[in-house]
Parts: sequence; C-alpha cells; structure tokens
Amino acid sequence: MMGLQSPLNPLITIIDHSVITHQHQPLHEKMLLAFYDISIKRSFKGKLKYGKNYYDFDEGIMSLIAPNQIISVDTEEDRNKDGWSLLFHPDLIRQYPLGKIIKNYGFFSYAVNEALHLSDEEEKTIEAIVQNIQKEISSRLDHFSQDVIVSNLELLLSYCNRFYSRQFLTRKMATNDLLINFENILDKHFTNQSELVLPTVEKLAAELHVSSSYLSDMLRSVTGQNTQQHIHNKLIEKAKEILTTTNLTVSEIAYQLGFEYPQSFSKLFKNKTDLTPLEYRSSFN
Repeated sequence: MMGLQSPLNPLITIIDHSVITHQHQPLHEKMLLAFYDISIKRSFKGKLKYGKNYYDFDEGIMSLIAPNQIISVDTEEDRNKDGWSLLFHPDLIRQYPLGKIIKNYGFFSYAVNEALHLSDEEEKTIEAIVQNIQKEISSRLDHFSQDVIVSNLELLLSYCNRFYSRQFLTRKMATNDLLINFENILDKHFTNQSELVLPTVEKLAAELHVSSSYLSDMLRSVTGQNTQQHIHNKLIEKAKEILTTTNLTVSEIAYQLGFEYPQSFSKLFKNKTDLTPLEYRSSFN
C-alpha cells in the first residue's frame, strides 16, 4: 500500500516516511495494525486518525500505538513526509521479559493528542537507539541478532517512560489545568447527591477528554497517586463526613456512597484508615 520493499526482518522494520508513495490508494485508507508502532513525525501536514479522533502533527512529536488499533492516514501527496516509524510484531518479544512487561508502559494506550514532545537532545537519544536497531536489522542474521534488537527496544521504551515523566513536569500549565479540572469534576461527583454513583476512571477520563492511562500517569507523576486512589481518597473523606454528622448505619452509608455490598465499603474504609467505620464514629463520641 505504501510502495515499500518487503522488510528484511518479518517481525520488525523501520520505515522512512520520505519514501512512502501511497500507490493508487483512496484517501483515508483504514488499517488494523497488528503490531506496535513507534513513530516520530516532523512538519507533518497530513492528518492521522486514531480511533475516533484526528490529530494534526504540526511539529516533531513521538507517538506510540499498541497492536490491534484501527488507524487511518490521508494520502495527500503535497504533505511533508519527514520522520520515521518503527514497527514490530508482538511475536518478536514474546519469549523475552519485555513481552511480559510491555503492557505496563501506559503510553501505548495514550490518545494521539497525548503524544510525546521531545527536546532536541531527547530526540538525538531516541534516534541513536533506532539507528542501532536499523544496523542490526540490516546485518547478517546470527544467534544474537534478536537478543540485541530486543535489548535496544527495551532501552528505547525506558527512555520514552523517562521522557513522558519529564513532560508531565515541564508542561506545567497544561498539567495544572488538567489537575484542577479533574479535582472539580471529582468534587461534583461527591457533592449535593443524596445517592452517589461511584465514578470510574474511564468516566472521569472521558469527561476530561483524555485517555484513562494518560490521566492516571499524569496524576501519579504530580501527586504520587493514580486516578483510582484519588477516587478512593475522596470517597473516604465523604464517608468520614457522613459518619460524624449523621446517625445512618454503616450499611445505609455504603449504599448512599454507591456500594453494592456494605462489606466492600467497610473493607476499603479499614484499609485506608486502619479503623472500621464504627470505630471511626466512636472516636468522635
């Protein structure tokens, strides 16, 4: 579809965007990616659609996409095609420790508008690792080839993890706005409601127009706690308020807070405060 030669290695390849020709394909071609896609796009004038959202790559940024995602790219011939994509199949790393831990890298679940903005030095670091992988792909295959490639992939992802953590800190304005909006939305869920419906991580992320993985990683970087922990903290504060200002039973409080089973509420409360709800109430009498 892209007018490229067959890859030298069937499980991994690096594509130079400048050589993509899109031979006789209609605009907005949709593809189901069966592999991981790590890309850097510079001065990209076209649009890439990831899931339901479009994203304009108008500066050099890095995106990471997990397998089994549907993407579509327009094929306008006048756009800039400056950058590269590293594609690898899950089978490449399946027998390695990386195959088991790669799901821990939350950035593969980020939306495209949560891509990684690299500094010049960071991009040079990434480019050096990618060049090492390219050399290994192009070299004569031996018993160590796959080990070396996977080791470089693991190093590459470790740097991405570091750079994303840096991004949460250096892009303070965007991060602070997101944190403030998150706290406001969470407060609304626990205010002026006679009977609560516990908010989920996914629901809160959707209200903030970010992916759940990005929201949790941002909160963990800034506050040390993920989204679920923030929900639980707010829940416990609300429970403490009800325990000390009403005579409702523990079961009535649990149902009011959105728990289906009172014992689940009591277990969470004890885990967070080292006291049962009744012990906490008694401490105020």
